[in-house]
Amino acid sequence: MRAFRRLCIAVIAVFLLLAVLLNVLLCRQRAHHDGMYRVEAKRIADELRETGSYHPERYPHITGVYSGENLFHSDAHYVIIEADGTLYRAEYTTGDSRYLFWTVNGILGALFLLTAGLLLYFRQHIILPFGRLNTVPQELARGNLAAPIREEKSRFFGKFTWGVNLLREKIEEDRQRELTMQRDKKLLLLSLSHDIKTPLSAIKLNAKALAKGLYKDEEKRRNAAESINTRADEIEHFVREITKAASEDFMNFEVKEGEVFLSEIITKLSARYGPQLAMSGTEFSVQQYEDCILACDPDRLAECLQNLVENAIKYGDGRSIELSFDKMDGCELITVSNTGCSLDAKELPQIFESFHRGSNAAHVRGNGLGLYICKRLMSLMGGEVYADIRDGRFLVTLVARLA
Repeated sequence: MRAFRRLCIAVIAVFLLLAVLLNVLLCRQRAHHDGMYRVEAKRIADELRETGSYHPERYPHITGVYSGENLFHSDAHYVIIEADGTLYRAEYTTGDSRYLFWTVNGILGALFLLTAGLLLYFRQHIILPFGRLNTVPQELARGNLAAPIREEKSRFFGKFTWGVNLLREKIEEDRQRELTMQRDKKLLLLSLSHDIKTPLSAIKLNAKALAKGLYKDEEKRRNAAESINTRADEIEHFVREITKAASEDFMNFEVKEGEVFLSEIITKLSARYGPQLAMSGTEFSVQQYEDCILACDPDRLAECLQNLVENAIKYGDGRSIELSFDKMDGCELITVSNTGCSLDAKELPQIFESFHRGSNAAHVRGNGLGLYICKRLMSLMGGEVYADIRDGRFLVTLVARLA
């Protein structure tokens, strides 16, 4: 806010300084303009003295030259000149320089008011609302999801504050969902751990009895062995339950069916990554494609493509990233490829698994979820995703349905 105030003071000071300089120039020009009639009157006197006449068109400030009676009686501005002993009245006009002076200053005043009004408008509708939102990201980062966010009627920040409120609600909803899931899983694991103790104790008792030879009868030994096998089956069932609970979806995938032009998705992707890759020296090329309407969730499809480009940036050699297109069986195929692939072809079947990281990811930060998310989202949208390695390039293709 202080920086904006200093900027306003600087703008107003520069404007006033320019206005003063312009007025000084106008005053000098006015003084010069008002003195021209004397110069022209002197030239007329010289011309009358030499030729006895003068050429009026040469003297724009002199309106007429008169002699004779009533020499000094005139309602116009005039000056008396002398030529060969004869006095003449040279009437002149100075022009309405005051009109120009006040016109220029009026325009400057209007511009000053307009500038001040714009600065005030920016302050009220942009600077102050933005200042009220300055601390919100910090509070959200600290986990304070109850940070107050004042609703703004400004058309510049109204939608922004609405979006921040939606973000806060989404974070709170995800937090509650995660806490609920963690609590349920913990209760499940505690319950299964308790249930395992019963068959495990029975197995241990029967195993000790067999080891010590307490069962002399063959039938009893057989029953003890069958009991051990039954209890082992129970434990195996519990282990499957634990494995199932641990492998359940840990992320919430929601898609909203809609339609979007392919060009809209590609234009946004190019605008986002084109300048960034150009600065890093990576060639980012988008092959020609025929625009079409895709049946998908536009935001989720854009998220998938962004994940693929991010992977190409992280795991490629930085020389080239390419988007290519094809059509097949009522679907649009969008392929993101990059040079410098060092992944072994035998790892391709596992790259879409959650938390899987390839052999080329040893020195790259990540969590192994990008391709997993792409596969889940494309599956929910009725599409598919697959990967290939060709001529040293790593290619990932999204298959999206045509509307």
